[in-house]
Amino acid sequence: QVRLVESGGGLVQAGDSLRLSCAASRSTFGRYTMGWFRQAPGKYREFVAAINGASSITNYADSVKGRFTISRDNAKNTLYLQMNSLKPEDTATYYCAAREGRTTSSQQYNYDYWGQGTQVTVSS
Repeated sequence: QVRLVESGGGLVQAGDSLRLSCAASRSTFGRYTMGWFRQAPGKYREFVAAINGASSITNYADSVKGRFTISRDNAKNTLYLQMNSLKPEDTATYYCAAREGRTTSSQQYNYDYWGQGTQVTVSS
């Protein structure tokens, strides 16, 4: 089992940048494909980005392509999400997730472990 703890959320203005982190409890972190999802108030949780264990494959939602970058440091058991040019519509609770499969799936049901989330609020 993997325990995931997100951090780095906060209140920023439109156009600002923010970096989220997700610390994993397992030293086998590098074996997991990792993803970021988000849920805005009154909306379903949606896919943001995913990365495979070797960092050789990434996958992004169209809404964040070119603005967000997912990365990982397997030596530190940590996943990151660099968010640039933030928009009010990026306001949501952001969750990291881990899956034991190798594909960078955008489907929530493919992920086995979830963090508790970190709030990101972007003011206009």
